Amino acid sequence: MLMRTDPFREIDRLAEQFFGSTSRPAVMHMDAYRDGDYFYAAFDLPGVDPESIDCTVQRNVLTVRAERRRPAGDNVELVAAERPMGVFSRQLFLGDTLDTDKLEAGYDNGVLTLRIPVAERAKPRRVTISATGNGRKEIKS
Repeated sequence: MLMRTDPFREIDRLAEQFFGSTSRPAVMHMDAYRDGDYFYAAFDLPGVDPESIDCTVQRNVLTVRAERRRPAGDNVELVAAERPMGVFSRQLFLGDTLDTDKLEAGYDNGVLTLRIPVAERAKPRRVTISATGNGRKEIKS
């Protein structure tokens, strides 16, 4: 069984949970990257029930909200509380070059991964050039 030795440590842990610290910030950690025609955002949410995850897009603002709860019950006695609990939230401002209507989300091994395709209008495209015989380029409308 674990023993508590520092009565002030619980107050420090509570403050870290709400305000964060350099070793454990009170934010949802994220990686974001582009791979080909897709933009990915991966959020670390270990121990979060997938049913508590809420992902919304309004205009170009993506909001991810999740909640991690402590075990509850009549016989549950909390001995140590070092993991941050409560509601976590993060917002991303997405560019117009992403097609948010086709956003896909998956949760696996404590990681929420969002996959957003790059919009067709933002992809590079080849421009056709037509030329006349006199060396001047003719522009067609």
